[in-house]
Amino acid sequence: MELNKLKEIPKNYIKEILRSIFKLERIKKIKFSGVHFDTAKRELESRIENYKRIESHASRVWKIVELSRNEKRPQTSDYIKGIFEDFIELSGDRKSAEDKSVISGLGRVGEQTVAVIGHNKGKDIKQKVEFNFGMSIPQGYRKANRIMKLADRFGFPVVTFIDTPGAYPAIEAEDAGQAGAISESILTMFSLKVPVIVILIGEGGSGGALALAIGNYVMMLENSTYSVITPEGCAAILWKDSSASKLAALALKMTSRDLLKLGVVDRIIYEPHGGAQNDPNRMVKIVRSYLINALKKYRVGKDRDFSKERAKKFESMGLFTSPQKE
Repeated sequence: MELNKLKEIPKNYIKEILRSIFKLERIKKIKFSGVHFDTAKRELESRIENYKRIESHASRVWKIVELSRNEKRPQTSDYIKGIFEDFIELSGDRKSAEDKSVISGLGRVGEQTVAVIGHNKGKDIKQKVEFNFGMSIPQGYRKANRIMKLADRFGFPVVTFIDTPGAYPAIEAEDAGQAGAISESILTMFSLKVPVIVILIGEGGSGGALALAIGNYVMMLENSTYSVITPEGCAAILWKDSSASKLAALALKMTSRDLLKLGVVDRIIYEPHGGAQNDPNRMVKIVRSYLINALKKYRVGKDRDFSKERAKKFESMGLFTSPQKE
């Protein structure tokens, strides 16, 4: 076995491969007549080639992860400016404070008034610190919850833009009721009588994303991601090794194509060549077109129960088997 072939193998697999190689070499030194090692060698070569294919696929997925985090991608504030007319921002959770990592308010798309809520990452260092890198605290989710209930009262559709690595995980957020605020937001979204349109524009991480993603119609930009945990967090938990992040990203099935196949999202919004960051203005126009069509499809009417439709949609996700009766 030529050891230089191992240069193309991700280091997560090196120990396992080396163990197989050394075992094969030890067996070769034992003088048995009529014993051939061709089969064992072919199996080992096949295993290495399989690892190469896995790494190649993982690298393609990781490029999408990197694109979803690209700082030049249009953010919620860009979509609000380019899509909604007469947007009025509404701030505060009416309990304790204002969380700037969540933008919310009312605006118009054509003749349709809608409530708009989205994560806010910020564009420069000052904004990123001010907006906590898009990681919301309980006050942000309580603000979103307030705006959604306001929209429900007046019959306005709700549009949310998802772009967060996850909810803020610090102790002060937990002390302020992070888990409760997220669960209350999810509960509110399931109970809304108006339609909810969700658009994943960048990262969709964990409960921080899910808190604003319970929609009748969920769209996802081609190079955005959506997962229960970041690849780095998954790798740290499962393998205790940050170098396994690419493999974790592959296993998590977090790309738009994977999630469309799984039925988690309803539509992929394709981006300009190379990614949304290459032509932000065109990307905003594309999303506006998709959003207008979605709002036409989900018009507020007396003959539709949007709350029931949402519940049925999420209940149908995933696979399960019923125990066999004896």
